[in-house]
Amino acid sequence: MISLSLLLNWTFQAAVAFVATIAFAVTFHAPRKEYLFTGITGSIGWLVYLICMHFGAGTVASSFFAAVTLTWFSRMFSFCRKEPVTVFLICGIFPIVPGAGIYYTGYHFFMGENALALSKGLETIKIAIFMALGMGIVLSLPSFLFPFSRQHRKQKGGRS
Repeated sequence: MISLSLLLNWTFQAAVAFVATIAFAVTFHAPRKEYLFTGITGSIGWLVYLICMHFGAGTVASSFFAAVTLTWFSRMFSFCRKEPVTVFLICGIFPIVPGAGIYYTGYHFFMGENALALSKGLETIKIAIFMALGMGIVLSLPSFLFPFSRQHRKQKGGRS
């Protein structure tokens, strides 16, 4: 059961991810006209991560599904907006990058807590690998699966 307070919490977190992604897009020098779409990509990725975590998927699996979803949206926006996929993907992945895991790995290492450092480091590496795997899967899909692609419009006789 999903309560109203949980939905409000998810909405708030998605809004924060939206703003943070746009802030990263500004830093990344993404085209100004794409700020809204980079924010949507980041907030959708974070929302998928939260939903997966709520339903019992682990951190690694949640990161994988979030990466798959935000890569899908990045590719859709890329075709629709006629921009490189990296504009949306690099900005959109910002909320789910395991930065805290990297920080805590170093923290535990320097505090002499080697077992905790190793545990957190391995989890962080698994997250990064599964995120890359999710992105690779979606980026390797054929373009006919994306209805806004130039090749899809050519096959239907539309303008390219």
